[in-house]
Amino acid sequence: MIEFEYAHDGAVVLLTLSRPPANAFTIDGLRQLQQVIEAFNREPQVRAVVITGSGPKFFSAGADLNAFAGGEREVARTAASAFGAAFEAVQQARPVVIAAINGYAMGGGLECALACDIRIAEEHAQLALPEPAVGLLPCGCGTQTLPWLVGEGWAKRIILTGERVNAQTALRIGLVEEVVATGGAREAALAMAGRVASLSPQAVSASKSLIHQARNGVPRGAALAVERESFVDLFDSPNQREGVNAFLEKRKPRWHIEMEN
Repeated sequence: MIEFEYAHDGAVVLLTLSRPPANAFTIDGLRQLQQVIEAFNREPQVRAVVITGSGPKFFSAGADLNAFAGGEREVARTAASAFGAAFEAVQQARPVVIAAINGYAMGGGLECALACDIRIAEEHAQLALPEPAVGLLPCGCGTQTLPWLVGEGWAKRIILTGERVNAQTALRIGLVEEVVATGGAREAALAMAGRVASLSPQAVSASKSLIHQARNGVPRGAALAVERESFVDLFDSPNQREGVNAFLEKRKPRWHIEMEN
């Protein structure tokens, strides 16, 4: 289901969804995605992951609907669990995860992109959650993540009316953060991932966790207290001193790679 390769001396990983013709997800593929992301979490040198699709047309068309043709509840339960676990792993990954949307991102394909931290779409991309059109609903965190990104109104338009969104509309409503020319998403995402890798590992990891607290409904006062304590905790790492002194000395920082406790 998935092929992946390292780039940038291991700091940036390129993960390519590769299951022609439409890069549709299977149960085994979802489990593999979860395992790969969890493996990257244990490799402190991996700072960012770029997820893209193989070929010029599809990021991913989502679930392989052949699995649901028989209408078995246990198949549905297994699939829902696999989609949820895989995309929650992407959402909660220690590295920064960037989606390079190189074409159609439909159903579970869009949910995979929604689980990423940042989304870059090519100008011909089409995005949708069309599950209700085939008697299903998004079960890979889509009903919860999409409203957070675009608001309830647009989430309802996309899910409840089956509206397909093009790249420019996606940019306008906050579904993606950047639109690039056809064929350019992979390189743009890798360049962005390189910028992630140029920053302090501890500062990026802590900041990502703090941002997610807002999504998870942590009360503002509690989240601000954690923010201040996290700032102080950075002083336990040599990277705080390295970063400040590199700036003062007008040189690039040399980050110490260590796994957070």
